[in-house]
Amino acid sequence: MYRLVALDLDDTLLDKNLEVPAGNKQIVSEVMARGIYVTLATGRMFRSSLTLARELQIKAPLITYQGALVKHSDTGEVLFHRPVPLDYALDIVSRVGKYGYHINIYLDDYLYVAQDTEAGRRYASLSRIPLEVVGDLGRFLTSRQQDPTKVLVVSTEPRLDELAAELKPIYSDKLHITKSKPHFLEFSHPLANKGHALEAVADYYGVPREKVMAVGDSYNDLEMIDWAGLGVVMGNARKEIKDRADYVTLPNDEGGVVHAMRKFVLSKQ
Repeated sequence: MYRLVALDLDDTLLDKNLEVPAGNKQIVSEVMARGIYVTLATGRMFRSSLTLARELQIKAPLITYQGALVKHSDTGEVLFHRPVPLDYALDIVSRVGKYGYHINIYLDDYLYVAQDTEAGRRYASLSRIPLEVVGDLGRFLTSRQQDPTKVLVVSTEPRLDELAAELKPIYSDKLHITKSKPHFLEFSHPLANKGHALEAVADYYGVPREKVMAVGDSYNDLEMIDWAGLGVVMGNARKEIKDRADYVTLPNDEGGVVHAMRKFVLSKQ
């Protein structure tokens, strides 16, 4: 019997309109009513995730920022926070800035950008979080003297793939670099991933690994899919993500979460 379920948000729990379908709300409610813990595991900010957690009445610690921040949805207690060291954040801004790509900086659960761009507005609309325009990001970070929770770069997938190939050898084990979406390249603390974060939540509740189920669809879900006792991948995921799954469920717009929860969680009670 699975005792803890971690659900990714975008392209997993949410539909194409970025809403939680009625069927997903119902299945989450049914699962939690059986005494099974449910958490959200997302690259989104805590503020963005909290709205959805409250809609679903989830009380467990939320895995946010790709696992850099794990924080209780009801009390606000921080289980852990693993930010990007300031020196590395400044270096990323300097190296990426020469290409002119849009960059997001996250500090204290606020989103900061250099200027108001179309890419930034699209991201803010997706996350339903306002932008804070601060001008030169290097100067801003230097003035704040604070480690950001993460750094995100927005561009086309081919350009981001080239950027990742350039920067991964430089940062090596110093940073965790992953794509949450084809056009989002994310830089986090080396231990900030959904797998480490899910392990921390499981430890908090005393749930062994084999009793944990994780559901996701993208590259940033791979660590938790690999770590969980059961790793479920959505039918709308790319082939290379599906190849890592223990089970491939239906697409997110075809009841994939409901199908997986009924098959592996409720049917085992």
